[in-house]
Amino acid sequence: MSKTYNIAVIPGDGTGPEVVAEGIKVLKVAAQKCDLTFNFTDYRLGGEHYKATGEILPDRTVQALEKADAIFLGAIGHPEVKPGILEKGILLKLRFHLDQYINLRPVKLYEGVETPIKNKGPADIDFVVVRENTEGLYAGAGGSLKYGTPDEVAVQESINTRKGVERCIRFAFDYCRKRDKRKKLTLCGKTNVLTYAFDLWERTFNEVAAEYPDIETDYAHVDAICMWMVKNPEWFDVIVTDNMFGDIITDLGAMVQGGMGIAAGGNINPEKVSMFEPIGGSAPKYTGKGIINPIAAISAAQLMMETLGETRAASLIESGVIKALRDDIEDVGAGKMGYSTSGVGDLIAAHIDSI
Repeated sequence: MSKTYNIAVIPGDGTGPEVVAEGIKVLKVAAQKCDLTFNFTDYRLGGEHYKATGEILPDRTVQALEKADAIFLGAIGHPEVKPGILEKGILLKLRFHLDQYINLRPVKLYEGVETPIKNKGPADIDFVVVRENTEGLYAGAGGSLKYGTPDEVAVQESINTRKGVERCIRFAFDYCRKRDKRKKLTLCGKTNVLTYAFDLWERTFNEVAAEYPDIETDYAHVDAICMWMVKNPEWFDVIVTDNMFGDIITDLGAMVQGGMGIAAGGNINPEKVSMFEPIGGSAPKYTGKGIINPIAAISAAQLMMETLGETRAASLIESGVIKALRDDIEDVGAGKMGYSTSGVGDLIAAHIDSI
């Protein structure tokens, strides 16, 4: 019996609509293979909508998004809108309002994609970062005094609650167990300097670890994590960390796996609606040229299927991506794909259809 999912689509700015279109194309082919039905509903949020209406994210839209099974996001960022307005008004507002407390970032090098790390290949680069997504420095606590004067003071506070830290850590342990690879979870922090926040993180991590005797655990400072991600990425299976450190190391992870054009992520609330997106920005200078790489958006669709429990659909999408990268696309890291944006989507869709 066919299963139906209501997918809210936010194509967004710049090249966002182009890559989202390819993600939807691939999802439709996977749906046919897996007896699934997708109802896609577009929400025209972003820079053009803001310029035309003055609206960023109206409450009626938030209420509609709450009822979706998942959200598929293209990109947010417009060259004619001051940085921060759209990002805070759409991305952060959705993450906080929908309590998407996990940012999930797979870092996986595929065959046919070059990494800048010498003598490392797909067998060495296959790990996942679980980033706390609603607290830390991004919670927005703080302020300034004597703004614009020589005596100005700016304070930005990192908010870490036991509830927020523990649910993130538990998710990471559960994910590590379900992933069932090395079964190793690494806590990334800075206990030698950020003694209050990461004392809470480390104590919680160790307490929860006692409930997962099958999972190996270790700890590393964030600076060491950055070094080892470059020198020995094969050491990692799953990494769990706070909001700011997660933001930083996942961008490093994107480069390690071959670039932003490959990297996908999910903003997860396991109990409610989650949002999936390519990691790269809106790339406005490439809008309409048909040359932007859509694989990150297609991989975000794969991650959406995994999160919804549609593992066969996710596997089909990944198989299509793997074959295209290995056998067809010339040099994705250098931006020389040999195919247009829609051509890559057609290629991956055809591979899925042939399985």
